[in-house]
Amino acid sequence: MARPYRIQSENCFYHITSRGDNRKKIYLSEYDYCKFLEYLKEAKEKYKYYLYAYCLMANHYHLLVETTKSNISKIMHYINGSYTTYYNIKRHRCGHLFQGRYKSIVVDKDSYFLQLSCYIHLNPVRAKIVHIPERYRWSSYNAYLTRKNDRYIDKHRIKDGLGMNEARYKRFVQEGINNKVDLFSQVYAGFLLGSAKFIKEKLQDLKGKVESKDFSYRKEISAIADEEGLVDTVAKAYNKNTEDLYKKNRPLPERKIAIYLLKRFTQLTNREIGEKFGITFSAVSKAAKGAAILIQQDLKTKQLVERIISSFKG
Repeated sequence: MARPYRIQSENCFYHITSRGDNRKKIYLSEYDYCKFLEYLKEAKEKYKYYLYAYCLMANHYHLLVETTKSNISKIMHYINGSYTTYYNIKRHRCGHLFQGRYKSIVVDKDSYFLQLSCYIHLNPVRAKIVHIPERYRWSSYNAYLTRKNDRYIDKHRIKDGLGMNEARYKRFVQEGINNKVDLFSQVYAGFLLGSAKFIKEKLQDLKGKVESKDFSYRKEISAIADEEGLVDTVAKAYNKNTEDLYKKNRPLPERKIAIYLLKRFTQLTNREIGEKFGITFSAVSKAAKGAAILIQQDLKTKQLVERIISSFKG
């Protein structure tokens, strides 16, 4: 059976789902849920996408995201890959955690955002975990009911999409508990949800950009950050020459910090970062992990890194 097309383009609005392998649980503790949310946040910093809604269930999750670059595969590889690595290390296991590829549907945001957000937020109710969505901790629903900012979703963009205040949205979702609508029966070809006009326009706009095993988006994806500029900023913060940070066999803390920030704020792979610093891709992970621990444990380093990030972002 042929796999559904995977469309990648800038300014695309997606409903994303991913399930545990053999439908097994992917979250076994509260910390697991929190860790996954942190990976969502890190991916936003790295790939600059917008998160509109989420719901983390025991053995799967739902996301509503909008890209700013042609890079949904990069985003999802980072999220699922990072969480799988964390999960496997914590539980001394290896192998796949998620069942095959994540599923992505390109959605007509103007027509379906409201209904999809409702569908996502009602997952715990329909699974009979809670009676009302407010009682479920691992979704974005409660963030919709307050005017306060949220750590994970982009409230300023959500407000425009909803077209209603918090109280009206709450009533809309409550009404949705009894008014079941099968949105996904309307999906075209397994990957597009929208009006006939939207589908036609999207297929034309994205012609030639459908992902397959014979097509690579690597050349189309531009880095979020200027890699060399980031390393220069780190070097200046430590009063070092940029060349010193690239020298092999120099276990300088600033070298680790540069590697850590390249992983966090650029789209370079571990292998590409390793090539810059003359180390293996596994050594890149080790250096970044060491830097993260140093930042967490040493206040002076944490403050310096925050200044570097602020300076680099301008």
